[in-house]
Amino acid sequence: MERVDREKFVIVRGARRVWAIGAIHGEAERLVRLHEQLGERFAPGDRVVYLGNFLGHGPWIRDTVDELILFRRSLLAQPGMMACGVAYLRGSQEEMWHKLLQLHLAIDPPQVIRWMMDHGVCATLEAYGSTEDIALTRARSGARDLARWTNELREAMQRRPGHVELMTALRRAAFTAEGSLLFVHAGIDPTRPLDAQEDTFWWGGAGFADLSQPYGGFTKVVRGFDPTHPGIRISGHTATIDAGAGFGGPLAAACFDLEGELADQIES
Repeated sequence: MERVDREKFVIVRGARRVWAIGAIHGEAERLVRLHEQLGERFAPGDRVVYLGNFLGHGPWIRDTVDELILFRRSLLAQPGMMACGVAYLRGSQEEMWHKLLQLHLAIDPPQVIRWMMDHGVCATLEAYGSTEDIALTRARSGARDLARWTNELREAMQRRPGHVELMTALRRAAFTAEGSLLFVHAGIDPTRPLDAQEDTFWWGGAGFADLSQPYGGFTKVVRGFDPTHPGIRISGHTATIDAGAGFGGPLAAACFDLEGELADQIES
């Protein structure tokens, strides 16, 4: 891509290897254990991409975000690290949360919030001081009360240092400066260029593993969420990193070299 929209994409520079961390889903304790292992294996030239879905489903969402912030600080203190060496992607859970905070603008708020609840947003609501019942009540009460409620959620996030800033830093995809590795949340549409994927990043996982040729010149496309939670699954041009954290399974991370080969992996 000749011109990169830095509001949407992260270029991972100076990498020798890249660690990709799958969906966390509020599993803070697993994330701490994974970070401990990653800290021991982290080498000069390593970079880290979190593949989205930090929020949703699991019980320790605020602690998860706190741990993401803390570990980033420890990595950036290492010699040779730069700010773009740690990237956070927007997952479907973060996209839903972003839309929920604008719920007063929706055409049918009750229908929208019920759909979000069916897809895991209740855990995030509880993390920031609300409940399913309150959400449904406010969704039916009119735009003014709904806007007041979403402002209360924003204020709850603001009271947790760094949470709003991390959510603001989320990007839709990341790729290495050499153009060999592309990191996404759930999927891509191989018929569209990267800057035209839109919601496919979050909801376009069907057929991902069947990608039979390089996409957009990338050697490998790595995603962090699959609703079947297959673990670490590597094929010719794709990799899935989702062992089921938040659904009773472990949290997984995989390390790739710039040729797209698996160099290391961790589960916690």
